[in-house]
Amino acid sequence: MDIPTTLLYTKTHEWAKRLPAGQTGDIGDTLVGITAHAQQELRDVVFVEVPKVGRVVKQGEAVAVIESVKAAFDIYAPISGTVSRVNEVLTKSPQTVNEDCYSKGWLFAITPSAPAEFTNLMTAANYSKQIQAATH
Repeated sequence: MDIPTTLLYTKTHEWAKRLPAGQTGDIGDTLVGITAHAQQELRDVVFVEVPKVGRVVKQGEAVAVIESVKAAFDIYAPISGTVSRVNEVLTKSPQTVNEDCYSKGWLFAITPSAPAEFTNLMTAANYSKQIQAATH
C-alpha cells in the first residue's frame, strides 16, 4: 500500500502535507486529503462536499464529506486553522480521489492556527502499523 513518507497522517485516514512558504501565496498552508487505504475502502467516489473557504476548523472536527456508491464518510481536519482553498476539480470529477488521492485528489488546504498540533499526527511508519494492526 502506498503511504508516502513525506506526509503526516490521522487515525481517521486523512493525510496532511505542509507546503513551503510562498508556494501557495499563504505562508504555511497544509494540504489535506484521504489516504490510499481510505479511498480503497470507499471504492467508487461519486460526490465530494468540501468546506467553505474561510471556515475556521478545529483539529478532529468533521469538515468535509465523501460519498461513494457504498456510503457517505466524514472527513476530519488534521489540524486547527482556516480553510484557505478547496480542490474545485472534485465538484466535476469526484473520482479524482480514487485516481490520485495523494496529488490531484487533495480535498482542501488549511492555514494552521496551532502548528504544535502537528505533533499529534502520525508518521508514515506509525500509520502503516495502525493499518496493519487493524487488518490482522
